[in-house]
Formats: sequence, C-alpha cells, structure tokens
Amino acid sequence: MKTNNKAAIKKAVFPVAGLGSRFLPATKAQPKEMLPVVDKPLIQYAVEEAVAAGVTDLIFITGRNKRAIEDHFDIAYELEAELEAANKTALLELVRNAIPKHINCIYIRQSVPLGLGHAVLCARPVIGDEPFAVLLADDFMDVDAGQRPVLAQMTAQYEQEGASLLAVHDVPRAETRQYGIVSAAPFKPGLELVNAIVEKPAPEAAPSTLAVVGRYVLSNRIFGFLENLGKGAGGEIQLTDGIAALMREERVLAYRYAGTRYDCGSKLGYLKANVAMGLKHPEFGAAFGEYLEDIR
Repeated sequence: MKTNNKAAIKKAVFPVAGLGSRFLPATKAQPKEMLPVVDKPLIQYAVEEAVAAGVTDLIFITGRNKRAIEDHFDIAYELEAELEAANKTALLELVRNAIPKHINCIYIRQSVPLGLGHAVLCARPVIGDEPFAVLLADDFMDVDAGQRPVLAQMTAQYEQEGASLLAVHDVPRAETRQYGIVSAAPFKPGLELVNAIVEKPAPEAAPSTLAVVGRYVLSNRIFGFLENLGKGAGGEIQLTDGIAALMREERVLAYRYAGTRYDCGSKLGYLKANVAMGLKHPEFGAAFGEYLEDIR
C-alpha cells in the first residue's frame, strides 16, 4: 500500500454551497455559514482554524445566494472609511483582519448540488497535485486555551505520517445514520488505521460508532476516484465513497482529535456552541456565566 508524500498542507477546501434548510427561515436569504457564533460567523472560525494550520489558499465551493461569504472576506471600503472617520480603531481592525493579507481566497461555483464529494472535486483545478484539507464550517471545533486548533493537530500528524487523515470521534450507536462511520484498527496513540468506511449506516449495520466529522487531510489522488464514482447515498457523489476507493491504494488514518465539536448544522448544536463561546468571551464571558446561573 502506497504512502503519500509529506508536502506541507497549503490549500484548504470549504464546501459552502449547501442550502441550510435545517435553519429556515434564517437561511432563506443568507448562507448558513454566515450565522454568527457570538460575534463571528461560522465560516470565519473555520478560516481562522485553517490559517492557524499554515494554509495560505482558501478555496470556497459556493452556490447561489452565497455572495455574502465573498463579501465578508473582501475589503469593505465604505464601512472602513466610516469607522476610520469615527475613530473607531478597534472595530476598524476587526473588519480589516477578517482575513490576513497573505491569504488567497478562491471562489468556485458548484452549479449543481451533487453532494460533498462533487464539491471537493470542483476544487481539483486549483489543488493540482498537492495534498489538501477539507473543512466543513458547520462542524464547529473548539479547543482549550493553549491547545492547537484541530486542523493544526491534523497537519502535524500528516507531516509525520504522510497519509490521509479523517477527524473522528465516538457517537451513540443510535446516531450512526447521521455520519460516515469507519472501522479501524489501533495504529499509534490517537491514530487508527481505517479498514472500512460507510456513509450513514443504520445503527444495526454500522461497523462501529467511530464517526467522521468535518475535518479531513486528503491525498490529491482522491480526485481520480471521485470523478469516476456514481451516485451513492442520497443520490449524491459521496466523499465517503471516494475515501473508500482511495483506501485500496493508500493508507487512510482516523485521528481522535483533542477538542470539542459542536454540530452547528443543527439548532441544538448551534445553541450549545454559542453558549460555550459566550462563556469564553474575554469581554462579557464572566457576566454571561453569572446570567446563566441566575436563570437556572
């Protein structure tokens, strides 16, 4: 079985073309990735995580009604001028630093909603022959102070192993039909060697309860498999099926990340993320904690 080279991960794909139907009507006219967790949109947290891992090229796979994402990471001349004139320096810096100046933003339209695998395949012309990361913004990853962000943990593992990596954690068996589920054997501390992966299996058919969540580091060789896949679960081109094909030629590792994942594609997960980040907020976290104690 082949092993990938260990080129640094400099490119990351953000599939952001989904409709966000679970959050209607809030997402009728705005992308779900622009929903705020306290004072920053979900997509900005994911971008900051990628940048912290050394990524320099951000590839957004967009769809209709996603213009707000492009605008968020663009220069807002009028807003900046007004903030500067009002001497609101702190706010001006927040706006200007939404994305560092050395970062490249690339936008590709996914014109037909054919699934996550197809969204990743849309990035092929930009990725070329490099390994790359995939981040799903509605999988919100929080880490403790002083701990590396999840993608940075994974790129460090990639530099050691040179193999594709999937972020995983255990879920209740009743929830396996919501995830890609892997079967894996022990490999190294925090790492397991994936020997099977299946998309959204019924609890009684799931090979384990080890679920893949929205962080991946992938070999560019996956593109060859994705372009030849037929439609899988849900009538879509599934990234899971591409990974299953890749496994026949290369190692794929499951990484048990350090951190807490909030499913911000669900309303309950989104509320939990806002509470968690609200309690950590340097400006009002303590007061918010007191308020929560009061309403108990």
